[in-house]
Amino acid sequence: MAITPPDGRAGIDASLVRRLIAAQFPQWAGLPVVPVEADGWDNRTYRLGDDMTVRLPTAEGYVPAVEKECAWLPRLAPSLPLAVPTVLAKGAPGEGYPFPWSVRGWLDGRTSSPGRVADLPGFAVALAGFLLALQRCDTTGGPAAGPHSWYRGASPAHYDEETRRCLAALEDRLDTARATEVWEAALAAEWRGTPVWFHGDVASGNLLVTDGRLSAVIDFGTSGVGDPACDLVIAWTMFSGESRAAFREAVGQDDGTWARARGWALWKAMLVLSECVDTDEALAAVQRQVIDEVLADHARGTWY
Repeated sequence: MAITPPDGRAGIDASLVRRLIAAQFPQWAGLPVVPVEADGWDNRTYRLGDDMTVRLPTAEGYVPAVEKECAWLPRLAPSLPLAVPTVLAKGAPGEGYPFPWSVRGWLDGRTSSPGRVADLPGFAVALAGFLLALQRCDTTGGPAAGPHSWYRGASPAHYDEETRRCLAALEDRLDTARATEVWEAALAAEWRGTPVWFHGDVASGNLLVTDGRLSAVIDFGTSGVGDPACDLVIAWTMFSGESRAAFREAVGQDDGTWARARGWALWKAMLVLSECVDTDEALAAVQRQVIDEVLADHARGTWY
């Protein structure tokens, strides 16, 4: 699924950002441009002065997110209980950089991790509240799940072939019979609900923490309108035990949605594991833990 950007990271550096700003938004020329502490893969982000950031896609496949976020974040934000990025300007290709880009307001906080959260079950409940508020947002004219969302919000069946390849590649590395059962249960739990807004990449790196509490949600590049099951994957990638139970109770959703969520979690964990199983022991261990807990939850048939 990942795209390899040209020129390593699309030739993006602080010098390019300064030139783009000077050429297109001269009112901000001369402000310091500094890489952010925690950067992503789809985009590179630079802090501009004290109060802004510049966000640039690293490859063509990530470009649709620019217009989508510029158009929809201002409409969604008033209905959401946590801060989300504020788009201040949209830049055009230039200075040798081929894609549109954006300037946003700076959001205080650090990317989340269990060690940075004062009360993880409380954090889980706050995140559930955010996701439910997002699902209640007006979907009129919203972008239906598809290529722009990397098929988040659509059926996990889009990744069936890839998942089967991972199952074959990992046959001697994990319990592929149980994993196949989980995957097929996800496919069988066909979604027939009313389309709702989903974020599409609810991960620890897209959740900001201030003073130990969830304060903001960022990176709506894979957002859209469809099935919200993909937004539940964090139940296994960040939560466990009491925090997972708190998230499960607070966010609700029916059994079929949770079955599809387990499928989404299994697909991604197996994909990463198949790529790192012989090269990165630490990352492989993290993916194995996710897989083990997904399989265990499926085997229980009920939650706790």
